Amino acid sequence: MSTRRDFLRTTSRAALAAALGPPLAGCAGKLVPKPGLEPELNVYNWSDYIGYETVRDFEREFGVRVNYDTFESSEEMLGKLMAGASGYDLAVPVGYSVPVMRERGLLQPLDRSRLPNLGNLAPLFRDSPFNPGNRHGIPWQWGLTGIAYRRDLVEAPTSWRVFVDDGGKAAGRMTMLDDVREVLGAMLRLRGRSLNSTDPAELAEARSDAIAAKAHLAAFVSAGVKGPLVTGDVWIAQLWNGDARQAQAEEPNLAFTVPQEGSTIFADYMVLLAGAPHPNAAHAFLDYVLRPAVAAGISEATGFGTPCAAAQPLLANPVPYPTAEELGRLEYPQDLGEATGQWDRIWTEVKAA
Repeated sequence: MSTRRDFLRTTSRAALAAALGPPLAGCAGKLVPKPGLEPELNVYNWSDYIGYETVRDFEREFGVRVNYDTFESSEEMLGKLMAGASGYDLAVPVGYSVPVMRERGLLQPLDRSRLPNLGNLAPLFRDSPFNPGNRHGIPWQWGLTGIAYRRDLVEAPTSWRVFVDDGGKAAGRMTMLDDVREVLGAMLRLRGRSLNSTDPAELAEARSDAIAAKAHLAAFVSAGVKGPLVTGDVWIAQLWNGDARQAQAEEPNLAFTVPQEGSTIFADYMVLLAGAPHPNAAHAFLDYVLRPAVAAGISEATGFGTPCAAAQPLLANPVPYPTAEELGRLEYPQDLGEATGQWDRIWTEVKAA
């Protein structure tokens, strides 16, 4: 199960909890929605994946109470919605889940006339293979998968091979993500393959490489990897760039790089769910988070990149958009379709090896 929002588990979690709930504690009865808006909005998002004041400021400006629920993995979110959970207006799936949700009737199209701030998006995020024309949702945050390392302890790794080889003095002090798409994807890229491969021979090779890598790892771990990197218990880790940026705030000797073979670029989307009970408030929220200052606040809190180009100048340390050369080495994860079972079986074998 993918849990790539695990970097804000200590002080940031407390700050977010204080900021998010309960909405306008003690004065919820004083909320008066702006004309045309419903009195409530129900949002379903990854944990620790929003600005510290995003929800509260929206409530105060628009008079709409936000009921904000969180999940820890795509599987959890999709499972709940496909099991018939109703009442949510907005959710935040990973990019490759958007077509799956659309095909299963879980989404409804946006009314773009209610979203004048769509123009603030960077060209890179105005269209995507997952959500053409941002028809069913807006890009929320984006990021990269790469290698975080302690530059005071090891030389900069340049290849995914650092995990497959013995790691030198870093052996036993390395981790890879507890995420089948990321680990097998990295092993596929190592061999010049697509990280979305469904070819049995290529996947068998990736399986062998992943098992070889496991022998040199301290663990496959997503949750809690920031702390060991900061303390120096882990020297090299496969990691998402947002997590790495958060850890860098605590340990300046932590650096992040994308291996020469290339890696994953991902974008999450805030989508409008079918049957959303509060569509007007939902559109108001979507347009609100596209404001430059609001988008900057979200990215500042999460450590991931903002798709809102107009927010970049407001950030002290913005995540730069990939260059054309970098995009040539990056690949979006796609839905694996019927091959998902094959990937899952391989992952079970890797973990058991």
